[in-house]
Amino acid sequence: MIDDTDFTGRRVLVVGGSSGIGNGIAQAFRARNADVTVWGTRAAVSDYDPAEGSDLTGLDYACVDVSDPDRIAAAPSAGGLDVLVLCQGTVLYKRGEFGRAGWDQVMAVNLDSVMHCAMRFRDDLAASKGTIIVVSSISGLKANIGNPAYAASKAGAISLTKSLGQAFAAEGIRVNGLAPGLVDTKLTRVTTQHADRLAGALARIPQGRMGTPADLAGAAIFLASPLAAYVTGHTLVVDGGLSL
Repeated sequence: MIDDTDFTGRRVLVVGGSSGIGNGIAQAFRARNADVTVWGTRAAVSDYDPAEGSDLTGLDYACVDVSDPDRIAAAPSAGGLDVLVLCQGTVLYKRGEFGRAGWDQVMAVNLDSVMHCAMRFRDDLAASKGTIIVVSSISGLKANIGNPAYAASKAGAISLTKSLGQAFAAEGIRVNGLAPGLVDTKLTRVTTQHADRLAGALARIPQGRMGTPADLAGAAIFLASPLAAYVTGHTLVVDGGLSL
């Protein structure tokens, strides 16, 4: 019996795969026999704390600052790629995104680097008839009073998923996305580590719980597999009903 979710011999790169959602996706591909590399921002694997949601067991690692297009261009390549997961992301609180420096920083990581990474590996993915998965957020579907750059960048990522899906389809590359809701990661601790804020957030989620990296990993496996062979340019909302 053929298992469409077996990635034996497939090469996967998860940008932003050192912790949180990206790490959960990376480990899900590894569990399905893929050769997985992750990009992160710290100099070495030993700089990551498992308590922060980092499990780099069995993963190749490279330090690449994707806010700098030149570093993306200069990053090492294994000579081929089948799946590119773009899960890089940052957010600034305390109105940090309303200033020029904060705005530029968030946009560089959350949106600009998505385009630069996609173009960096376009030829490899065309050769393998591969897939790109862009991880955005449900914040890209609505207003976010405290984080204008985060919301705008995620809306841009959703739009870019559509545009690249259309542009790359003729080359055999499928481009799709995931829009998570509230997932317990380093970026959401401003909510998850405060009981009153967390209770208010959970009250707005029909399923009554936060999402987990594993929830997003299952959706990513689907989008990268032959089961989604006719899905292109679509962003799948994975939020427990929060955006309803």
